[in-house]
Amino acid sequence: MIRIGVVTFPGTLDDRDALRAIRLAGAEGVALWHGDPSLHGVDAVMLPGGFSYGDYLRAGAIARFAPVMAAVIDQAKVGMPVLGVCNGFQVLTESHLLPGAMIKNNHRTFICREQQLSVENTATAWTGAFKPGERITIPLKNQDGQFVASERTLDQLEAEGRVVFRYQGWNPNGSRRDIAGVTNEAGNVVGLMPHPEHAVEKGFGPDSEAGPRTGIDGLRFFTSVIAQLTKEGALK
Repeated sequence: MIRIGVVTFPGTLDDRDALRAIRLAGAEGVALWHGDPSLHGVDAVMLPGGFSYGDYLRAGAIARFAPVMAAVIDQAKVGMPVLGVCNGFQVLTESHLLPGAMIKNNHRTFICREQQLSVENTATAWTGAFKPGERITIPLKNQDGQFVASERTLDQLEAEGRVVFRYQGWNPNGSRRDIAGVTNEAGNVVGLMPHPEHAVEKGFGPDSEAGPRTGIDGLRFFTSVIAQLTKEGALK
């Protein structure tokens, strides 16, 4: 069975939700502790949402130096799939596994809402189950969710197809070019602000075209990486 690790930092909020989402998708969720430098043989890693170290310095800036992150960075550089959600996205930018930076929302307040996204890139480890241009609805909750980067970096991301998701309907935090998620050059590392782990079970996810409370768009993040890892394992 595919094993996906979920890292818990001091202040992490959504680690249990992430582990549940992984189980519902058909993989084994493995709890990883920030102070443990070992990844315990997992096939992929998720950095979940929350407020690691209370965002006291910068969101994700202290968590980036946790012992477990040395292993995450090393493995990401050789192809291990890594997903960073909300605070996890912030940690990935602070770790320089993803470009850009996350700053306070342009309205300076915390926001929590159901957010529509367009899927811009389906070639990553975490988006293979989606269709290009598809619109999905994922819960969003953040305070430091504004994605910023230099114009040169933004142009490069656009040219290389590394924008994975864009906000649709309304940009909730002022992110440049409506960017909600990006990937690295190899496509194995993805970060986004909305929370796919909160849209994995019928009756509890956001509304969808199928009717109220039937949105399970988030589940496909996890089935995507499971399918890719299974395929890679079969080819070995």
